[in-house]
Amino acid sequence: MAIHPTAIVTPGANVDSSAEVGPYCIVGGHVCIGPRTRLVAHVYVDGRTEIGEGNEFQPYSTVGIAPQDLKYRGEPSRTVIGDRNLVREFCTIHRGTEGGGSLTRIGDENLLQAYAHVAHDCTIGSRCILGHAATMAGHVTIEDYGVVGAHCGVHQYCRVGTHSYIGGFSVITQDVLPYAVVVSERSARTVGVNRIGLRRREFAPAEIDALHKAFRILTKSGLNTEQAMARMEDELPGSPGVRRLREFVAQSERGFVH
Repeated sequence: MAIHPTAIVTPGANVDSSAEVGPYCIVGGHVCIGPRTRLVAHVYVDGRTEIGEGNEFQPYSTVGIAPQDLKYRGEPSRTVIGDRNLVREFCTIHRGTEGGGSLTRIGDENLLQAYAHVAHDCTIGSRCILGHAATMAGHVTIEDYGVVGAHCGVHQYCRVGTHSYIGGFSVITQDVLPYAVVVSERSARTVGVNRIGLRRREFAPAEIDALHKAFRILTKSGLNTEQAMARMEDELPGSPGVRRLREFVAQSERGFVH
């Protein structure tokens, strides 16, 4: 087998002779790695973890590590990963807990893009895609061919049905129907001036008050942008923060969050 001299394979690990363990990888003593699976570099695999054939784990991914569940007390839970999965950089896959059946399972031919997170006791089917930084809380089930877009958060115990698609930046707190396209509200809104942050940066109270008034004019007065800018100039002429705010709005090409 191809094990780089800088890699650490703990005695007791079962690594197939055709597998590859790249530079600075660490493989725990209860890990089983199947044929033609490749740990590219800096991959950490721990716990009672079984990995099938032809998988690829990109740098800094971590597999089978202890869950972030405060009820976990080191019980001998498992992580089982099938065949031909591609796990990109900085993905995290946590082993199961006693309260969830002691098993985290990932099927075959899945793509986990960079920074995706599969928490304890999740079940990911086959041919699924977890987008960049998609986050599965504990006990989530993704059925075959499910797609979870970038930066989505899926609440614990939710199910994502087969052939469904979740648009990026969505927050999922209930089950997603099979074959559905689901997106959650992504419209941001301005709720006020960042008083706490400005105080910490030693802005004068009068300056903070002026910015507060400017935000109210800009976002809550019912005036259009041109009218609001003119009113800010008339009513708050001496504030450097308000002047910067007006300059920012004037230079905006995509509009601003109201």
